[in-house]
Amino acid sequence: MSSDGRTSVKSRILAYAGSVVIAAPLVLVGSGVANAAPEDNPPVSLVDNVTAPIYDYAGAIRETVWVTAPDLDGDGDEEQVAADIIRPRELDGTARVPIIMDASPYYLSSGRGNEAERKQYDADGNLVKFPLYYDNYFVPRGYAFVAVDMAGTARSTGCTDEGGRSDIESVKAVVEWLDGKGTAHDASGAVVEADWSNGKTGMIGKSYDGTLANGVAATGVENLETIVPISAISSWYDYNRWQGAVKSINYPSSLSRSVASNRTIATDCSARLDWMNANDGDETGAYTDFWAERDYRAGSYYDVSKVTASVFIMHGLQDTNVKTMNASKWWEDLGEQGVLRKMWLTRLGHVDPFDSERALWVETLHRWFDHELMDIDNGIDREPAVSVETAPNRWEHSPTWPIASARTQSLNLHSDGTMMLGRKDRSTASYINSTSLSEANAIRIGDNANRLQFLTGTTKHDLRISGTPTVDLDVTHTAPVGQVSVMLVDYGVMDRISASGDGAQTLDTETCWGPATATDDACYKEVGKRIASTELQVLARGWARLDGAGNHDVTVELAANDVVVPAGHQLGLVISGSRNGVLPVDTAATTYTVSLGDSKLNLPVSGPMAGFGPGHLTAKDTEKLSPGTLPDLDATVWPGR
Repeated sequence: MSSDGRTSVKSRILAYAGSVVIAAPLVLVGSGVANAAPEDNPPVSLVDNVTAPIYDYAGAIRETVWVTAPDLDGDGDEEQVAADIIRPRELDGTARVPIIMDASPYYLSSGRGNEAERKQYDADGNLVKFPLYYDNYFVPRGYAFVAVDMAGTARSTGCTDEGGRSDIESVKAVVEWLDGKGTAHDASGAVVEADWSNGKTGMIGKSYDGTLANGVAATGVENLETIVPISAISSWYDYNRWQGAVKSINYPSSLSRSVASNRTIATDCSARLDWMNANDGDETGAYTDFWAERDYRAGSYYDVSKVTASVFIMHGLQDTNVKTMNASKWWEDLGEQGVLRKMWLTRLGHVDPFDSERALWVETLHRWFDHELMDIDNGIDREPAVSVETAPNRWEHSPTWPIASARTQSLNLHSDGTMMLGRKDRSTASYINSTSLSEANAIRIGDNANRLQFLTGTTKHDLRISGTPTVDLDVTHTAPVGQVSVMLVDYGVMDRISASGDGAQTLDTETCWGPATATDDACYKEVGKRIASTELQVLARGWARLDGAGNHDVTVELAANDVVVPAGHQLGLVISGSRNGVLPVDTAATTYTVSLGDSKLNLPVSGPMAGFGPGHLTAKDTEKLSPGTLPDLDATVWPGR
């Protein structure tokens, strides 16, 4: 057995010398198993303990199959799910190969990657361009790459349903077909078997694509060996809602309609869209059966206890699209189930690490797939599991997350606008709800009747916030339905990753990551980080709906983060009513009163917090915020490219 408890198999390893491939003896990979069939893993060449490109990309087999899935849209017909495949021709009929899969709803709609690449076909319907670099890079190394059109999109039948059973089951059917279960046919209608596949699949993808990987893993499907969800959703409720606060009206149907654009099979999905609008629960923001179907952590159909695949999570700590709780809670739940895990957290927003940390990401991903799909003992499972960018280009590595040294410190709120350890203030403080209060005005230093602001003194030492801050609030209001918005702010001038463009900027230079054909290269523009000096940064946001007039004791969970706050800065907590990022439910000038003695900020922090120096902030310090300080939270975004 391997160190993670799964049975490893023997691979045939080929020594590589220049352009000559020389057969070498069978080499054991993490196991004492002898006489394994040669087709269990393909012949590969190891250079520096990773698979080398020895198979011809231009001559690789390219084919499309339609995998049969159950009737998922209720029209009485089984779904036909399109899967475009590329695999080494040299191994056809001689060895079975593992699969890297990117299942997506975006292949013909908004496209994939920073350059919005779409699938391209010739006049006969044959695929001539796969988006992204996975095919170019991994097929020459002995892998197959499979690009799946989620049901209801591109060349597949059915209707989309924002992460529900149609989305997940349509992709699961392809994983099962690759493992020798189910049926598929080609364009002529002939039955096709995946006899070239060894059944071992690794799913990868950013945003919706990575979300599909999370969902399929939560079905417990056999032989899904690993998933690499990038900026992905683990609970659609936590994407569309925040403690009952609603992001936008009828978002699920709107997203489902968007990803179905440019599909080649005309289908009337209006009944499904109408059903989503009637059942999405915008009126209450409650977690209902609708959202339980779309919950991969603890849902009605899918949950973390079924996950057998290893999981390599990547997420941007400044992602205001797919917010960090989708990664932090997934990570925690996977750990409780004993799942083999790895995680990268960057300081950018909704950005693929192929763009932000290209060379290191490809190297790490390569080693991960080699280990999980080729059974190559390259040691990646014995390295620190977590890598975090705690400041621009400053990386920290740890075996666990949050880091073991982080301890929750509670800061009490005072009526003079201070926030401190220890002594409580038993008085109250009030603000007047305003739907026109912008985030910029909410966080500025100075008097503002539409919010409460509390500041620590000046930090004497660097502090590392690692984990999920929470705010306990004892708040009273008179509205039929109320709402609170909370922000944790780092006040102090320093170079930070900009909030503009998710902190990324496309450059004019290109790098290439694999061989090419006339229609499909692996060359992509480099992406730089937008680093700018800013006066402050919002470290975490959170919202909560307050049903009914009167007193509410509520704990507002903020977005998880891992960031260093330098010595000389001040931490701030801002509490307001309706604010951008979610829809207002109280639009009146309602007075909200906070009982300070029962309200506090709970901060997971590593570093001495025994005392603070004198505060120094004045209104002038935040009078004019630098560009890139704040994101546009009102912009409509999809969990897309």
